[in-house]
Amino acid sequence: MNFAELLVLAIGLSMDAFAISICKGLSVEKLEKKHMVITGLWFGGSQMAMPIIGYFVGGSFYEAIQSVDHWLSFALLLLIGVNMIRESMGKIETLNASFSPKVMFPLAIADSIDALAVGVTFAFRQVPLVPSVPVIGLTTFLFSAAGVWIGNRFGAKYKSKAELAGGIVLIGIGFVILLQDLGILAG
Repeated sequence: MNFAELLVLAIGLSMDAFAISICKGLSVEKLEKKHMVITGLWFGGSQMAMPIIGYFVGGSFYEAIQSVDHWLSFALLLLIGVNMIRESMGKIETLNASFSPKVMFPLAIADSIDALAVGVTFAFRQVPLVPSVPVIGLTTFLFSAAGVWIGNRFGAKYKSKAELAGGIVLIGIGFVILLQDLGILAG
């Protein structure tokens, strides 16, 4: 995976966090820089940790499924992408204005389940964790911090668009992986 593909993947993964961050920004009356930093750290940190976990879990059974890894990678990214697109068409969620660990931890874990699946895909594709994980974490941090600011300033109109874009990107990456491994697309 080259840097451009990694960056596109990182942006796609960060779209759920961006959408949630917009809602967090909506919930804050008086925005402070610490709100953006806290949100960025929670979401960026969880998006860094989950691929590592997925990588080692996926790597433990890679040998058994090596011949169909591209189909599994495609299926995982397709499912994540379709789910994000489906969520983009749902109602706007309202979130608690608190930035406490009690509120942020469950949001960060729920948001980063897709990154766990991507980590499994990384193991199948033998993608190195460095620089992949830091790029995903930093990208998510930046999108999350920006999302809080945008949500506070502009409202809910960007949430569903962010989820839709993220879903489309992840599905596209899944197709590229599949087509490359089937020899249809040069990689």
